[in-house]
Amino acid sequence: MNVCVFCGSGVGHNPVYASAAKELALLFCKTNTTLVYGGGNIGLMGILADEVLRNQGQVVGIIPDFLVQREVGHQGITRLEIVKSMHERKKRMADLADVFIALPGGLGTLDELAEILTWKQLKLIRQPVGLLNTNAYFDPLINQMKLMVDSGFLREENFQDLQIHKAPAILLALLGITAA
Repeated sequence: MNVCVFCGSGVGHNPVYASAAKELALLFCKTNTTLVYGGGNIGLMGILADEVLRNQGQVVGIIPDFLVQREVGHQGITRLEIVKSMHERKKRMADLADVFIALPGGLGTLDELAEILTWKQLKLIRQPVGLLNTNAYFDPLINQMKLMVDSGFLREENFQDLQIHKAPAILLALLGITAA
């Protein structure tokens, strides 16, 4: 099972975000799940990858060459694939993924999540998508999506396709990932 995780290149101001990333990493190892992510060694991305590796898990990173040049590519992971662009990165991560999960992050995370949800809505992909709503981080986005449904710009079934939970173990169960 390959799970593509979108998350921040920063750690945030509250240590609860790093703790949730570490908990998710441990669960990946317990469920024999390979992490597919953006290939960085910084922020929540780095914390997640390092914790998976620390617990003998598998990590595949996909990173554009311009970010490798900025020395943010994680050199210690199982496999690091270097691509030419952000678009190629997102496509490659999607090609490898059986499931998608978004953790807290910034504009890059939001971009990746929005694109995957759009692909799912258009039936270009069928994989489950989840939000790890640590510390109610995604509540404003969830409320915006509910407004989109109420206003007739998003179908209810497309909103319901998104699995949301604050607890990593429960989110993984909702996405069909259980202990091996």
